[in-house]
Amino acid sequence: MLRTPTQRKKICGSCPIAKVADLVGDSYTLLIVRDLLLGPRRFGDLESSLTGISSRTLTKKLKTLEECGVIQREEFCEKPPRVLYSLTPKGLGLHDIAESMRKYGEKYL
Repeated sequence: MLRTPTQRKKICGSCPIAKVADLVGDSYTLLIVRDLLLGPRRFGDLESSLTGISSRTLTKKLKTLEECGVIQREEFCEKPPRVLYSLTPKGLGLHDIAESMRKYGEKYL
């Protein structure tokens, strides 16, 4: 993701490809989407699936994706507390991108 609002405006101003690249162009965003395409997940499930990600980084990525409207966070009033992350309709819209990347990776990488 781009670092400043000025960078975003300059590069992503009217280009839909640049906007999508800004949203999903880091190391973990599409991997989080990949996991959530299978259904709602708890933080620990995501952390286990994303080998090498720190809790802090995952927390920041989830917060950013929630702020962008890609995922939703649902808290349950239970003991111990339970939180589930799932894709919103906007997040589900990334399915074709993730699938295309999977096919490309299988074929060429």
